[in-house]
Amino acid sequence: MKDFSKYTDYIIEQAQALLAIDSPSGYGKEVTEYLLAELQKIGVPARRTVKGGVLAEFGGRDREDAVLLEAHCDTLGAMVHEIKTNGRLKAVNIGGMMAANAEAENCRILTRTGKIYEGTCQLADASVHVNGDYGKTERTWDTVEIVIDEPVSSKEETGALGIMPGDYICFEPRTRVTKSGYIKSRFLDDKLSSAILLGFARYLKEECLEPERMIYAHFTIYEEVGHGGSGPCPAGVTEAWSVDMGCVGQGLQCTEREVSICAKDSGGPYNYEVVSRMVRAAQQNNIGFAVDIYPHYGSDVEATLRAGADVRHGLIGPGVYASHGYERSHRDGVENTLKLLAACLTENEA
Repeated sequence: MKDFSKYTDYIIEQAQALLAIDSPSGYGKEVTEYLLAELQKIGVPARRTVKGGVLAEFGGRDREDAVLLEAHCDTLGAMVHEIKTNGRLKAVNIGGMMAANAEAENCRILTRTGKIYEGTCQLADASVHVNGDYGKTERTWDTVEIVIDEPVSSKEETGALGIMPGDYICFEPRTRVTKSGYIKSRFLDDKLSSAILLGFARYLKEECLEPERMIYAHFTIYEEVGHGGSGPCPAGVTEAWSVDMGCVGQGLQCTEREVSICAKDSGGPYNYEVVSRMVRAAQQNNIGFAVDIYPHYGSDVEATLRAGADVRHGLIGPGVYASHGYERSHRDGVENTLKLLAACLTENEA
C-alpha cells in the first residue's frame, strides 16, 4: 500500500484542532463551521444539515450503490441543572459523562449572553483536611458541583453573572501527543475519527482517486445522546459505516495501535457481508486489525437503521482505551483505520 504517514500527520493535527473546540451534544455550530472550512480547503463539497451536522461528498462514480461514512463531532459534557444556594452549580450530564471522570477537571460555562466563565468540577466539600468522608463518598451528579472561578457565594450573585439553568458546561480535553505516538485526550470519541474522515478526503483528492462507489460523509452532532445518525441518508446509499472509536479493554483483542472491526454491539450484529469484507481487506493488505464485540456500545449507523434506512451497516475505528474518561489512542491505530478505508473503498487498493 501507499505511504500514509503524511496523511496520518494531518489527521493528528486536525484531531488536535477539533478537540480544542467545545462541542457537547447539541452545541455544534463552531465545530461544524471548522469542518466546513477545512472541507472547502480540501476541495470537498459539503453543507450543513437542518439538524446541524455536516454532509459531505467525497466523490465516486456509482451513485446507486453509494457508501455513507458517519463520524460524530459531538462530545460528552454537562449542563447547568440549578444554581445552588452557595452560588455553585449542580450539573446534569450530557451523554455518558460520569461524575467520577469529571471530578477535579477544569471546565467552561457557556452562557446564553455569550460570556464564558471558568470553573472546576469538585466533590462538594472537597477539602480532604475538612471532609472526613471524602474517600467514602460516591461520586454522582448529586455529590459533585461546579465551583465557578468568580467571587460568588450565593444564588443571586451567580445569577447576576448571567448564568442560568440550561447553560452548557464544557470540560477541558487536556490533549497531548507523545513522542512515542500515543494520543491522549478527552473526547477522542469521536473527534479522532472525524479527523480520520478529513484525512481520507484529503487522501482521495491528493492521490487523484475516484472511487468506484460514491462516498458520502456525515459528521453528526447528536451521537452521544443517541440520534446523531438518524439524519439524512442520501439517495442511492446501500451501505452505511460508522467510523467511531474501537473499544480496548478486558476480554477484547484490540489495542490502541490497531483498527477495530466491530462484529456486534448492544444493538446486535453488524452486517455479515460488510464485516467479512472489512476483515478480508485488512488481511490482504497487512493492516493491523482486531475483530471484537462491544457489550456496552451504540453507534450512529444504528440510529440510521432505526430511522428507516434500508442499508447494510458496519463499524470500524482506531482502538481507544479508557472510553468516556481520559482516553488514549495511538497514531498506528489512526493509520490502520485510514488504510482500511482506502483498501475497502478505492479501486486502486481493493
